Amino acid sequence: MPLFSKESLETLKQRIDIVDVLSAHLDLKRTGAAYKALCPFHDEKTPSFTVQKGDSHYHCFGCGAHGDAIQFLMSHLKMNFSDAVESLAQRFHVHLEQVEGPEEKKGPNKAQLKEALEAACRFYHFCLLHTPEGHDALRYLYHRGLDLDFIKHFQIGLAPKTHGLFRKTMHSKGISDENMFDAGLLVQGKEGGWRDFFYDRITFPVHHSTGHVIGFSARKYREETFGGKYVNTPETPLFKKSRVLFGLNYCRRRIAKERKAIIVEGQIDALRLIQTGFDITVAGQGTAFGEGHVKELIALGINQVYLALDQDKAGQEAANKIGNFFQKEGVEVRVVQMPQGSDPDAFLKDKGPEEFKKLLEGSIDYLQFLVGHHSMTININSPAGKNELVQNLSAQIRSWSQPLMIHESLRRLAHLTSVPEDVVGVGQMHVPNIHIRKSASIAFQAINPDRILESDFLRWLLLAGSNQAKFLALAQVNLNPEQLRDSPSKQIYQSILTGSKEGKPCDLLSLAIQMNDAEAQQMLSDLVQKKINKDRAEEHFIDTVQKILDRNWMQKSEEIKMKIQSGQHSDDEVLELAKQFDEIKRNTPKVKQE
Repeated sequence: MPLFSKESLETLKQRIDIVDVLSAHLDLKRTGAAYKALCPFHDEKTPSFTVQKGDSHYHCFGCGAHGDAIQFLMSHLKMNFSDAVESLAQRFHVHLEQVEGPEEKKGPNKAQLKEALEAACRFYHFCLLHTPEGHDALRYLYHRGLDLDFIKHFQIGLAPKTHGLFRKTMHSKGISDENMFDAGLLVQGKEGGWRDFFYDRITFPVHHSTGHVIGFSARKYREETFGGKYVNTPETPLFKKSRVLFGLNYCRRRIAKERKAIIVEGQIDALRLIQTGFDITVAGQGTAFGEGHVKELIALGINQVYLALDQDKAGQEAANKIGNFFQKEGVEVRVVQMPQGSDPDAFLKDKGPEEFKKLLEGSIDYLQFLVGHHSMTININSPAGKNELVQNLSAQIRSWSQPLMIHESLRRLAHLTSVPEDVVGVGQMHVPNIHIRKSASIAFQAINPDRILESDFLRWLLLAGSNQAKFLALAQVNLNPEQLRDSPSKQIYQSILTGSKEGKPCDLLSLAIQMNDAEAQQMLSDLVQKKINKDRAEEHFIDTVQKILDRNWMQKSEEIKMKIQSGQHSDDEVLELAKQFDEIKRNTPKVKQE
């Protein structure tokens, strides 16, 4: 994670208008000196989510949710800290400076790459709408059923065939060849010099989930154009194919809210569904839909996906593979039965959104799909064929990670194949499938118990909502920063105490400004991405403080004990150490609550 400079974070803090940020996601109503809305973090019918005019924080009097603009984006849209900062910087036109660590290799300036890609997007869009070459591409798009509103809304463009036009235009905007190369817009020719990476193709901009352009997918619209049907931006500092989900920038909020997503194969399929109201739709980008894409969606909290893939052999194999990735992680998979020879784009044009909604409602569960899919190549009417099918599918299910998912899926398999439950292993103990990553080193990955414990302590201080002042007072009575062992934890706690003493708000951006290393900023992000259980909040917080006191007490006892047993001290010194040991043992720590 990058370390943002204190100066750029301070500028961002001064520019943020939290009402402007929240208004994009909530229906804020002005009431006197405050704005109110229905809280997005719990169900309610009477608004209790409030922002005071001129304040930089929100507060919910119903559930206790409290935070700044960054915390809102992280909680509501499931962004990480860096994405939330970059999204706000883009919204309020703040240039973010990144401070490179001493061992970090300095790479291309990402802000300049984003600028190049945004400029390229505008250039391609202009060429499509306002050039003779673009009119030919427009006719192709119109023939595909894409109207002008669709084209403008999704910034579809054309990379022209005319050699040198793109590069010349970009130079006029002050964008260098090096930045265009690093952004994946130029490549070096075999005989030297530069050439356009995209040419004679219709371009679909690919956005980061927070909105900015990170690359392109370009489709040829004339058979004579050289190369495959699609060309995609190569791997760059901004564009990672294994994690990029096409369309997520339009759908992130609703996916996070409804905890479900539709997965399709193509860009036009995704955009057509998004335009017609199914704005929970994404597609893989330039590569097969893989585990990296699955992790991106799971991070948004999804518990259900619909696979709306083509009905051809490749589409069904993809449904088999993608469905297994999700089911393995405990996410329910529904397979949409698209008509033969159709795809979501064609279906929506012919039948409309209501009929597609019926397809979703009539989708089948993943295991039912699996049985049907494998039955096409295995004769399940013979005992040997049925045995092969059941053994293959039960083995696949047992490779999943979630024990309850395994148990219920085996029961479902027994029902679908009409075999006794014990035949497929229902009720038997299954060891989860644990993958061990190979590494050049055989050393165990270090687990830092101090950071785990101290993270819990800090998380309570940051997310306690209406209890924050009370918890902070309790923390100050019992612990000073030197009693924390983990360096980033100590740094964050010291900043919280300093801010409190100076009457400053305890929010993420204010704290991040005071962090002097990327590890501490990353820890801030990690702290708020894990939820706390606010039921019996005070009891849990006191228990966490008690654990830290007990840990330090035991460490001090052990240190004195080791000195006594070391044989390196005189009799008088040992006697004094023994007195200290007895004194410590008699005075076991207890949380002070005055």
